[in-house]
Amino acid sequence: AEGHAVTFSAGMAKDGLIPFCNIYSAFAQRADDNIIHDVAIDRLHVVFCFDRAGIVGEDGPTHHGMFDMAALRPIPNLTIASPLNERELRCLMYTAQLPQSGPFVIRYPRGNGVLPQWRCPLEALPIGKGQLLSDGDDAALLTIGPLGNTGSEAVEMLRSEGINVCHYDMRFLKPIDTAILHDVAMRFQHVFTVEDGVRNGGLGSAVTEYMQDHHHFNVCVHRMGMPDHFVEHGTPHELYQTIHLDKDSIADEIRNAIKHQQTPHES
Repeated sequence: AEGHAVTFSAGMAKDGLIPFCNIYSAFAQRADDNIIHDVAIDRLHVVFCFDRAGIVGEDGPTHHGMFDMAALRPIPNLTIASPLNERELRCLMYTAQLPQSGPFVIRYPRGNGVLPQWRCPLEALPIGKGQLLSDGDDAALLTIGPLGNTGSEAVEMLRSEGINVCHYDMRFLKPIDTAILHDVAMRFQHVFTVEDGVRNGGLGSAVTEYMQDHHHFNVCVHRMGMPDHFVEHGTPHELYQTIHLDKDSIADEIRNAIKHQQTPHES
């Protein structure tokens, strides 16, 4: 069904429509071949809306949206984005349907929003550009998607202890904001990445590859994401604690690295 939905959407796009193809993140992996061969190769204007991206709670390992970012990042012609909150989701959906946007993936979680006043004007977001949420001089935190809100809570905790963290919401996994990556590479020894997807292959891997490819060997990238095993059942709160993606775990990771001033070889 998922593969057919993608190929059917490709046919609609080929005929001039702009389909929004809505699939659970966990089941979109059944359509990877269709995404590549029927949409990406021809740059067809399909907007993929991947619901239940990241931890979904009691539905367990068959439903956690763990793999979409890592699986789709290598595919040419795709734009991959994840909004911080409801307003950004609205603006990303508006951006995705604009002419010349091409194949566009928007991933968003199951659960409640964070903004009681979520209505906002629809405006285009610059593709491939993140945003600075708070500045600091001790370390850099790069987040993507709604876990950025958890990251902001961790940043506030650390600020009360005198540790000032520069926090960027990357917004886009692909194309990634290389201006942000260059900035943090020039300013910080420690860069932390947080993502609601598998640790291997997603945002942390993209940042690590950039640092290696551009010879920023003095930057230590600390990757935080879902582990290399299937996450079991539990409430989202319990699971985020278990896999160390809650605000305390993020703060601990940053605090400990700065306290011990690890070198890249020690991390």
